[in-house]
Amino acid sequence: MNFFNLFQKPDIDQGIREYESASGAILLDVRTSKEYQEGHISGSKNVPLQSLDGIGAVAGQKDAPIFVYCYSGSRSRQAVSILQRMGYNNVKNIGGIASYTGKVVR
Repeated sequence: MNFFNLFQKPDIDQGIREYESASGAILLDVRTSKEYQEGHISGSKNVPLQSLDGIGAVAGQKDAPIFVYCYSGSRSRQAVSILQRMGYNNVKNIGGIASYTGKVVR
């Protein structure tokens, strides 16, 4: 990784492609329930950042691939850090739905 990669935002479209090709992967939306209802990526599970202690209901296996997104990428970055401290070892911040070019479910 070079210096400029530190400032590069995750590409949510690329993250969705990786999610779709990963066996047993979970797409995790950490926005609020209200934000989720206003529009989310198909197949995603909503566990708001403030409720991550309930992640076991969605991701029982600590080694399951989890692809995390929020609105801008900030909360998903926080969520990845929290999940890693909880023992989840295969988590990735894919950024924010604000830059997603695919269809959203409303």
